[in-house]
Amino acid sequence: MNQKHPLILEINTLPWLYHLSQKEQKEITLKNIPTEILDEFRHYNAIWLMGVWERSEESVKIAKEHIGLQGEYKSALPDFSKEDVIGSPYAVKNYAPDFRIGGKEGLKAFHDTLRYLGKSLILDFVPNHTAIDHPWVKSHPEYYIQGDFNDLLENPDLFVKISSKLYAHGKDPYFPPWTDTLQVNAFSEDYRDQTIRTLHEIQQYCEGVRCDMAMLLVSSVFETTWGKYVPKSQHTEFWKEIIPSIKQNNSNFKFIAEVYWDMEWELLQQGFDYCYDKTLYDRLLSDPPRSIRSHLQADWDYSTKLVRFIENHDEKRAISSFGLEESMCAATIAMCLPGARLVYYGQQLGFRTKLPIQLRRWSKEEENTKIKHFYEELLSIVHKYLTESNLWNLGRATKKNTPEWENPMVSYYWNLSGFLIYVIVNFSSQNVNCVLDLTSHRQDISYEITSLLHRNAEKLECTLNNPVLELNFDPWGLQILKLSY
Repeated sequence: MNQKHPLILEINTLPWLYHLSQKEQKEITLKNIPTEILDEFRHYNAIWLMGVWERSEESVKIAKEHIGLQGEYKSALPDFSKEDVIGSPYAVKNYAPDFRIGGKEGLKAFHDTLRYLGKSLILDFVPNHTAIDHPWVKSHPEYYIQGDFNDLLENPDLFVKISSKLYAHGKDPYFPPWTDTLQVNAFSEDYRDQTIRTLHEIQQYCEGVRCDMAMLLVSSVFETTWGKYVPKSQHTEFWKEIIPSIKQNNSNFKFIAEVYWDMEWELLQQGFDYCYDKTLYDRLLSDPPRSIRSHLQADWDYSTKLVRFIENHDEKRAISSFGLEESMCAATIAMCLPGARLVYYGQQLGFRTKLPIQLRRWSKEEENTKIKHFYEELLSIVHKYLTESNLWNLGRATKKNTPEWENPMVSYYWNLSGFLIYVIVNFSSQNVNCVLDLTSHRQDISYEITSLLHRNAEKLECTLNNPVLELNFDPWGLQILKLSY
């Protein structure tokens, strides 16, 4: 994944293979992905296969009976049965490729195919916990947080008895425990050594890992959550020890952090290559345009390390969260920004139903042709123009006679060799007469203007000889313009 601003496709692997098997009427694993399916990857620089590792039988049992999940299952699958439950991909029993994806041979074959196509593979790593029946529980109980009888009495939902020992379930400090997991001890040198060995094994299959809930291993967070049960650590930060050890073998191996609580900068300082930009997602979903513009003023070195998204396996489907037209505006803003850009499979097809990660299949949904056509155009532009440049800045697009704090426009541009790419979005339900101020650019030349993508706005093919361009936008209108000079 050597692009400066890569485009990543996340695929929920087992449901995707189930869907392909039903479509092809034969078993499809990673060994025999149809050629026409591989062509769907043409605009992406990397594929994140979510959920390739061996899953836990105990996790399956727990997920089948979990009262809080039954409603989600039935909402996602009207014809749901317990046979559809395959357990959580984040309750990993073993970092060995699941037999249902084709085992080691299947994963290696898929990796080889991607490399032939010039693309990278990203896989999961879950550092904070393992499945409740992971072999380490018997062979290395010292890797885990353990308690005593008094701890069990005090927190009966937090601890589980296995053989003669009491183990803590994995958790973050703000939510109930994940009862199909056990919590590892991030301060344990033995566990840190094991983490390094595990990641060395994972390296043979991929070019990078997406680290689940990476901020939970930061010393300050871990001590707040588990300080009662472990001695205070005087050791190096977990990630400062782990990441350099892995990059010694391959400096280009990428670490992507799932991270929240405004801890992105801290994890970047600890060695991560990219961090989730949940702030952008939240502002696109809930805040006015001025809040989005404010977020985009972040330092360039920081901005290029963020993963932009409007959907992933943890969030609702974008078209359901945002609405049809607003989702396309949000996608345009997010996908054209500096940094990594993440699309979750089905987002580009207009799927509306969020699939619980414990299920093996998704419900049959008709592809939304409007969304599909839009993403084909958008991702083609991103792939062609917006993965390598280092010259980016905010634009000055304003609604006429409107103060800045009420301005509904979000705009920015990329400066490439011989032309500019301008992204201009009316992120509102208003009709807008907009002025694009180009006075910061060269004034001794004219611009040939072409609309590369437009929705709810006029298509432009014109020559501009002055530094101001007037544009009209309907509600949720957008333009991606190429200004050649």
